[in-house]
Amino acid sequence: MLSKRIAAMLLACCSLFLFAQIAVAHPAHSAPSSETGLKPVQVFDVAAGKVIKTIPNDAQYQTFASSWVNSITGLAPQVTTDESCSYVYRVPLEKAVTIKQRDVSVTSDDLFLFYCKDKPPILLVFDEKRRPFLFLFKADIKPFIQKVGVPAL
Repeated sequence: MLSKRIAAMLLACCSLFLFAQIAVAHPAHSAPSSETGLKPVQVFDVAAGKVIKTIPNDAQYQTFASSWVNSITGLAPQVTTDESCSYVYRVPLEKAVTIKQRDVSVTSDDLFLFYCKDKPPILLVFDEKRRPFLFLFKADIKPFIQKVGVPAL
C-alpha cells in the first residue's frame, strides 16, 4: 500500500503532466494577448492542481525564456518532481526553439519551468510527438519569479 506522501507526490506529478499535455494539445485554450499576439504566461499551483494566474506575455518574458534555453547544461537526471516543486510556469514562445543536447534534438514553442524551492530549476519541453524532455540550465530565474509575483520572494 502506498503511503499518503507517495500518493500525494504521484498525484502532483500526474497533475503537472496533464497541465502540460492540455497546454500542448489545446493551444487555443489560452487566447493570445491583444498587445503581443502571444499566448499568455500561466502559473500552475501543484498543490491546488490548477492554473492560478494568467499573465499577458511580453518581450521581457521572451527574453527570460531565451536566457533559459541558451544556458541549458544538459538533460535533467530526475524523472519526477517532489513536494518542494510547488509551481510550474508555462511560457509560450514567439517562435519555436530547437534544443540540442547530446543525441537529443527537441523543437518546441512552449517552455514549462519547474520551480522547486532550494533546488535547481528545470525546463520541461515537449517534442512534436508530445514526448517530455527535462533540461537543467544555469540562468537566474529570480527576475522572472519577481515579475510573475508567484511565489512572493
